Amino acid sequence: MMAPAVILLLGWMLVPLTMTLYFSFKKFLPLRGGDLGWVGFDNYVRFISSSAFWPSVQATLVIVGGVLLITVVLGVMLAILLNQPMWGRGIVRILVIAPFFVMPTVSALVWKNMFMDPVNGLLAHVWRAFGAEPLVWLTEASTQSIILIVSWQWLPFATLILLTAIQSLDREQLEAAEMDGAPPVKRFAFITLPHLSRAITVVVLIQTIFLLSIFAEIFVTTQGAFGTKTLTYLIFQRVLESQNIGLGSAGGVYAIILANIVAIFLMRIVGKNLDA
Repeated sequence: MMAPAVILLLGWMLVPLTMTLYFSFKKFLPLRGGDLGWVGFDNYVRFISSSAFWPSVQATLVIVGGVLLITVVLGVMLAILLNQPMWGRGIVRILVIAPFFVMPTVSALVWKNMFMDPVNGLLAHVWRAFGAEPLVWLTEASTQSIILIVSWQWLPFATLILLTAIQSLDREQLEAAEMDGAPPVKRFAFITLPHLSRAITVVVLIQTIFLLSIFAEIFVTTQGAFGTKTLTYLIFQRVLESQNIGLGSAGGVYAIILANIVAIFLMRIVGKNLDA
């Protein structure tokens, strides 16, 4: 009974992958002659030997690592805060989760024009209020800006998963530790944090899968300049701007390899918590 859904899912994944592999061995220039024949592994050699390849891999890993660090740390803090009894807790939870439903392009435009604009942005006014020169975020701190924008988008997801995990924590353990005189820091370190380990693992794995293909925020803000050209954006440049389908397809295969390497690493290092 599941065969139709499985066949559809396999087709949805395998057809684009097969076409990517097929074009990666060809010289295909849509606006400059079309299909120019097989070139073997020439596209792979050209892509990996490009001066922009390794910097793009580094930029990808830096952005992914920065976003994971911010979302996990702040997600734990927000989850603990939202689990406390307070007035209007339901409304606060909705407001915290809301950014996750904003389109990446829209959120990037909001941050670019309303917050990070060096003349009329909110952060520029804050800088001037303290007598400092406003920071041109997207040029002077471009990578940090991308990390900040993407973290704002993914923080609600991490908070929601971690909040659900905290709510499943047995309150009797915390009450017993409190009666035994354990301070809040030790209760967090030895009870709450170990209980959140599985949820943190899920957050890291899911976010990594999506963050490796980050594109919209970079396209809207820096367009790959100032050290923010990720592997996904480099592939975009090769395919659409250079109109080289074969070279871009080879880059897509490298992106798949990178994603699998990172996924295997995370499953071995972090994913052990899922078996605990």
